[in-house]
Amino acid sequence: MITTDNIIKKALALRPSEKAQLIDKLISSLDQPDMEIDELWAKEAEDRIEAYNQGKIKAISLEKVLQKYR
Repeated sequence: MITTDNIIKKALALRPSEKAQLIDKLISSLDQPDMEIDELWAKEAEDRIEAYNQGKIKAISLEKVLQKYR
């Protein structure tokens, strides 16, 4: 039976160029459209805009957000 641990062990034994190719393929496989997730994000955005328009939440300036991470 193939397990995640077995796959990882085999992947770690690859040459660097093979590891890079594997990583590229894995990341590319994650970048697929998902209508369910897209719909959830659209609803979340609409809910946030509505909450902002109703005064339930406030906007924060980009500068203030960036200061938090400097």
